[in-house]
Amino acid sequence: MEHRDDTRPQATGRHPSGTAAAAYDRAWAGEVRGAVRYATALLGLLLCLDGAAGSLTWWRGALWLLAALLLLLVLYPARVSAGQGWLACRRLGRTRRVRTDLLIAVRPLDGVSRRLVLRDALGNRVEIDPDVLVRNPDLWYRLDEGARRAETAGILLTGTTALHLLARRVNRETALSVFRASGME
Repeated sequence: MEHRDDTRPQATGRHPSGTAAAAYDRAWAGEVRGAVRYATALLGLLLCLDGAAGSLTWWRGALWLLAALLLLLVLYPARVSAGQGWLACRRLGRTRRVRTDLLIAVRPLDGVSRRLVLRDALGNRVEIDPDVLVRNPDLWYRLDEGARRAETAGILLTGTTALHLLARRVNRETALSVFRASGME
């Protein structure tokens, strides 16, 4: 499955289409529904409060609708997918993609929400939530497979420690979920 990227085409390489099936974030649809529910609840609450106060007009209703749409845009999750040799992150109308077998840097960003920034040798950059990789071992497997190839080839210069820490976390969470499912918790 060919994915498009929003960066200029590079003459030094092409994105592999991959022979294996792509892996996707399984919780993405639920997160989208949650974002829509929160935005709808905010709109309903604002309209009810303004209507009960007797100050609801068409322009105030439009303002509350705009506030709800802004909340939806803020809460809308990125769709992460991965295949053999690539990882893509799709936000509203924009897809960013990196070649995992050509990774040169992996950098964790701490802040309000933790992020993992991946950069490849072609100049592409993807920013993802590490929890997506923890919740989806298939995505992690695809990223780890490519990162190991880049590390073995000596291309991955920074971020191996961050990847190894994330690998331990993914392995721990996967083992815990297996224990929970089998009743051995």
